[in-house]
Amino acid sequence: MTAALELRGVGKTYPPPTAVTALSDVDLTVEPGETVAITGASGAGKTTLLSILGTLERPTAGTVRVAGTDTSAMSDPQLSAVRAWRIGFVFQQFFLLDHLTVLDNVATGLVYRGMPAGTRREHAARALERVGLADRVRHRPAQLSGGERQRVAIARAVAGRPAVLLADEPTGNLDTANGRQIVRLLATLRDTGEDTTVVLITHNADVAAAMDRQIRLEDGRIVHDSGVAA
Repeated sequence: MTAALELRGVGKTYPPPTAVTALSDVDLTVEPGETVAITGASGAGKTTLLSILGTLERPTAGTVRVAGTDTSAMSDPQLSAVRAWRIGFVFQQFFLLDHLTVLDNVATGLVYRGMPAGTRREHAARALERVGLADRVRHRPAQLSGGERQRVAIARAVAGRPAVLLADEPTGNLDTANGRQIVRLLATLRDTGEDTTVVLITHNADVAAAMDRQIRLEDGRIVHDSGVAA
């Protein structure tokens, strides 16, 4: 089986005036359908790792493969196509547009696929049903709770049925009850027969424990990986 995501010898160093080494010699393989939590202290390299997995940043060393394809030689437009077709993103902030309905907020995530507006809305409606918000399609974001807005953000990320979902602190702005609901939703995304791979960053031990696999970073290196035998 081809890995969903694969890093080999990946490093990331930011040039002066920052002059920071964010990642060093990272090897990581994530299989289709895995749910993975990345943990570590602030500054450990978690967000940089997620950005490189999602091709939002290029490494300064090593290789990054998405579904077996080496992305190192890809142009920016080619990487944009990889993100548009294969990867969904969920962030701590919801990034919803207040002037659009919930349906149209989700549909905007499909703009870069070149779909007609009507087709985008059909996909968006199915994604909102998938996250339990079929009755909120005509609402505006201001009419929703925090948990509902995060579910809208997840619907936007999965509307195109991406193979990989990357989430950066998706429960960080939510209360405990809503956070648990989001974690359950993320953990069950793969249970659709599509082998959706979920990789998320979290500081919350309960969130991490709900994933199949836990990876801890320290100073830009993986120091623990529950998916790798000792």
